[in-house]
Amino acid sequence: MGHKAKWEYFRAVYERYHKAGREAKQMMLNEFCLNTGYHRKYAIRLLNGAPPGKQRERGRRARRPRYGRQVLAVLAAIWAAAGYPWSVRLKALLPNWMPWIRKRYRLSREMEKQLLDISARQIDRRLQAKKSERKRRIYGRTKPGSLLKHHIPIKTDSWDVTSPGFSEIDLVAHSGDSGEGEFAHSLNLTDIHTGWTESRALLGKSQVAVQEALDEIAGGLPFRLLGLDSDNGSEFINWHLKRWCEQNQIQLTRGRPYKKDDNAHVEQKNWTHVRKLLGWERYDSRTAVEAINDLYRHELRLWLNLYLPSVKLVKKVRVGRNCDASTTPRKLHGSGCGPVPRATRRRWRS
Repeated sequence: MGHKAKWEYFRAVYERYHKAGREAKQMMLNEFCLNTGYHRKYAIRLLNGAPPGKQRERGRRARRPRYGRQVLAVLAAIWAAAGYPWSVRLKALLPNWMPWIRKRYRLSREMEKQLLDISARQIDRRLQAKKSERKRRIYGRTKPGSLLKHHIPIKTDSWDVTSPGFSEIDLVAHSGDSGEGEFAHSLNLTDIHTGWTESRALLGKSQVAVQEALDEIAGGLPFRLLGLDSDNGSEFINWHLKRWCEQNQIQLTRGRPYKKDDNAHVEQKNWTHVRKLLGWERYDSRTAVEAINDLYRHELRLWLNLYLPSVKLVKKVRVGRNCDASTTPRKLHGSGCGPVPRATRRRWRS
């Protein structure tokens, strides 16, 4: 029986059903379910509901907004000042930030109660527009250098080294929302075997500035620098750096264009060692560069390299027919071949 035939049958049965007695209703209900194939509970609701052709008007329940604009503005300000933590951590740190909030904002007791009562799920929803706005910013300032591409080999195999010295390098731009003029960059160097990371701030990204920063980093490493692997930016793909590497007997390689996973180790450090600390603000003065370098050379270098444990992938075991893959390289050290399937078993050492 088609939908139209069922509807016509329902119209014919509806009036007789409401006029029938208890026993007759039971027989009619059994026959209605048999002919239409409806579930018994659904058929009862249908026959006891509104007459055919009419639908019950459902009033839309009006819901007043629980959190005002001022409360949400303060929440966004705390999120930015705390370094953009995820919702669960932001919810946990809100009570500790109340003295900071009271000092800068005039909130009533009711607003303070709303701020402390907001759930992590609501924080995600209320800050979604802010997060999308930040994702639309232009982060990459890499301009490809094509002059030496045929002279510098591409490294396509995954890193499998057993001694320190082979490293990946990258530049992180501190340009804010505008790429005009001269602004600061952070040069990151990450050793593949040990995870040791060194950073230096530059004003601009000239070939001379990059080489001077690498000279300083190489002199401060606890091991000899043996290899450098970079992206295809013109600050690395140039005769100046190539000549410097040849003079110091350093192997210079590059990744494939537009393949960030080729430099997965240093891309991870770009986030954990630079962005989480300095954010996406613009720094374009020598004073700012000197202050950042003072932090890079002393407290931050010791804290991240000596006092924080690192984790490396020991082995991967394929289970079932799922493709064997490493962990996401931006979260943990991996080979850069994508996320881990559920059936992959992993062993890690710290």
